[in-house]
Amino acid sequence: MKPSILKGTRDFLPKQVIRRKYIFDTIRSVFEIYGYLPIETPSFESLSTLTGKYGEEGDRLLFKILNNGDFLSKADQSALNDKDSRKILSQITKRGLRYDLTVPFARFVVMHENELSFPFKRYQIQPVWRADRPQKGRYQEFYQCDVDAIGSDSLMYEAELVKIYDNVFTNLEIPVEIRINNRKILEDMTKAIGFHDKFIAITIAIDKLDKIEWEGVEKELLSKGVSKGAIAGIQKYLEIDGIGELTDWFEHQNLSSEGLIEIKKVFEYLFLTPLNNKIKFDPTLARGLSYYTGCIFEVKALDAEMGSLGGGGRYDELTEVFDRKGMSGVGISFGAERIYDVMEEKDMFQDKLFNTLDVLFIAFDNYTHREAFRLTSNLRRAGIKADLYPSPVKMKKQMKYANSIEVPFVALLGGNEMEKRVVSIKNMITGEQKEVAYDDLIDFFSTS
Repeated sequence: MKPSILKGTRDFLPKQVIRRKYIFDTIRSVFEIYGYLPIETPSFESLSTLTGKYGEEGDRLLFKILNNGDFLSKADQSALNDKDSRKILSQITKRGLRYDLTVPFARFVVMHENELSFPFKRYQIQPVWRADRPQKGRYQEFYQCDVDAIGSDSLMYEAELVKIYDNVFTNLEIPVEIRINNRKILEDMTKAIGFHDKFIAITIAIDKLDKIEWEGVEKELLSKGVSKGAIAGIQKYLEIDGIGELTDWFEHQNLSSEGLIEIKKVFEYLFLTPLNNKIKFDPTLARGLSYYTGCIFEVKALDAEMGSLGGGGRYDELTEVFDRKGMSGVGISFGAERIYDVMEEKDMFQDKLFNTLDVLFIAFDNYTHREAFRLTSNLRRAGIKADLYPSPVKMKKQMKYANSIEVPFVALLGGNEMEKRVVSIKNMITGEQKEVAYDDLIDFFSTS
């Protein structure tokens, strides 16, 4: 059988795993500086937990798990004969792979409410799965790095999450633009044009603006029954540039907006602290997920052709589906896969990240091989990353292996070295070679 992997998935070689770990560790360190605590949830959840939270399109992208055993034994035979997949689905599957980390988090909070202190600040770095069409920066299995604060409606947390975005991308040296909008502003816009009953359809269409451009959005809106006059009003709204113009737009419509007040408060917090990246009010930002109720965020790389590197928002009603009202939360997510792709494309990873070994021991015969094993063990106990070639084969073969793994130092041990109780250390970058006494090996590698 020819080996292969499924579309939308990837294998990762050691160097890639180390690079990804660098990204995860960078993100995690910022989360912890801001006082967020780690949790984990299962890879799969009940379909009743997952469905109805991501909109119609999101539900279609859920990976569903067939029931155990003979899953067709209790299926409706007429539905099978009619090939009615909608009817048969609930009879053959009751579980699904998680689509994101936010909905499982809401379930987690309600289940463990008595064990948590509120406001509860959590972070989570785990894989999610979506049956989406694979393309650049989009995979069917990928990691999300989420951070949420739940149990408070304070807009301080919106500002704090912007700061987390700013800190992480500054540390990764990726210049970005952090965009912010508010779902309440979008709702007010649909009221102004007289199509509030089409709010979900309108936001889903607007959310596709960067993919299908205005012509595609206009076509989709027409297909959803939005009039040409209302579409013209939407287009005028989308041309707003900045909070000042947004304020003027609402005054012209003779409308007040709670969303506008919230956006201004978030910016008031942000004006109190420096930002390294640009933050911008973006009227086109809609975020298609239906559970957002307030401020919404998205992050775009400034000098890379890539989709969003992160997004999130405020959700006031997500825990209500689990019979817990009054538990407002806000969170953001980092798209680790896209961050990796941007950094790899721009050659931003530092070589020093990938030296998994400090030194490789090479022995000349069985006698010196045993002594090299002892010395290697001593270095490992001292926290030095050391390895030993598994057998004392020809020097050429051992050195070829050392070059292939890009180890910075090789420790050569032969009979002459053993007699003098020294090791010949070769710097694989400069070619320089020197003898180091057994007792000085730990100090040498600790300072090299």
